[in-house]
Amino acid sequence: MTTTLTPPVEGLRSTHRWWALGVLALAQFLVVLDASIVNIALPVLGEQLEMDTVALAWVITAYVLAFGGLLLLGGRLADRYGHRRVFVIGVAGFVAASALAGLSVSSEMLLAARALQGVGAALLAPAALALVTQLFPKPGDRAKALGIWGGVAGIGSAAGVLLGGVLTSAFGWQSVFFVNVPVGVVVIVAIPFLVSRDIPGLRAKLDVPGAVTITGALVAAVGALSAVEQVGFVHPLTLGLAIAALGLGVAFVTIERRSPEPLVPLGIFRNRNLTVGNVVILLVGGAMVGLFFALSVFMQAVLGYDALTAGLTQLPLAGALVVAAGVAPTLLTRLGAPRSLAGGLVVLATGLVWLALAPSTADFVAHLLGPSIVIGAGLGVAFIAATSLAVDGVQGGEAGLAGGLVNTSQQIGGALGLAVMATVAASRTDALLQSGTSSADAMTGGFSLLFFGAAVIALVAAGVATLGRR
Repeated sequence: MTTTLTPPVEGLRSTHRWWALGVLALAQFLVVLDASIVNIALPVLGEQLEMDTVALAWVITAYVLAFGGLLLLGGRLADRYGHRRVFVIGVAGFVAASALAGLSVSSEMLLAARALQGVGAALLAPAALALVTQLFPKPGDRAKALGIWGGVAGIGSAAGVLLGGVLTSAFGWQSVFFVNVPVGVVVIVAIPFLVSRDIPGLRAKLDVPGAVTITGALVAAVGALSAVEQVGFVHPLTLGLAIAALGLGVAFVTIERRSPEPLVPLGIFRNRNLTVGNVVILLVGGAMVGLFFALSVFMQAVLGYDALTAGLTQLPLAGALVVAAGVAPTLLTRLGAPRSLAGGLVVLATGLVWLALAPSTADFVAHLLGPSIVIGAGLGVAFIAATSLAVDGVQGGEAGLAGGLVNTSQQIGGALGLAVMATVAASRTDALLQSGTSSADAMTGGFSLLFFGAAVIALVAAGVATLGRR
């Protein structure tokens, strides 16, 4: 007989659930913020710690590997041992690792701290989303809650670029890590007063073989995608990691089919909404990570913006995303999640095509402001609708797993999209340079192709949402 941790009654975990949502969103804000705030500090950090370009890439990769590789395990641990408990442990680990990163005096110490940050994020992110689904079981309330959740994510993306530049200039690279500490402490102190204690229950035996194989598969997959950016598609390292990811993935599926208490019950994918939502999140994650990377480089390398100006020019996109996230709950109530999702993705694709037409001499107001607002609006609606689908119909005992799947899809999609689209854009740029095109026009041509590719991905995702509804 399979036994699981009995979850608290959904919707009764807090008498102040909107305040609780604010605290949970604050923790998610840290995770989103950390994905972008470190990038701005890398040049200064590398100079002071004597890290070359390859070592600096590992500052990002160490975090991504741990975060992406452990998300499914983190979500399942939250289901088994309590969502609030695992959430608090994850935040505490993230805060401690952030402090350690800020205190780093060597590259080895920093890379270890970054990996520990990823572990903490992998515990807190799925547990936080699971708590949101339990706090807001009714579709209307959940849509509003996810709208706030998406708005905070949008603010975090923009704030990372801005804060990274300001903090690094004023207080040094260490401050981009230390800023996580006071915010995390507030979350740890507040959450026990706002969310009820996890109800103890019988704990099933953890599926260790499943945990080892899926973690290994995800780490190898993310590692392979990261290696593409550094050494290319056909390098032995990339191919070896890809083969390892495939082999471990097959082993994981075999283990889960035979396990009496699987880490990831494969039957969860019979939930069509969950499956469609995760596929769309994977696709949109790929399009968006490639977009933000290319847009930042385009503004600085082609248009000559400094880092702070490039960050400021992304505020309209973030603002439109926040506004759209606020409107999304009304759209979901009136049109349903699948239609809202497809519509948001079409709007997103339209903005990306518009952006792809920007010339190498682009003026921000004339060429970038309009598409930025359209992209933000489409992305805000699409993200909320896809997340709503991905947690639809999920029971409390699998809420953490659903949260882990959402975050894993986003991470894998982002890594895949960046690896593929950055390679395609670079190839296009090289071809234009060889034909005698100026450097600025060649880079613009590469980025234009990347933006068109992201638009195609968004339209494919819209097709998946439409076909999934039918």
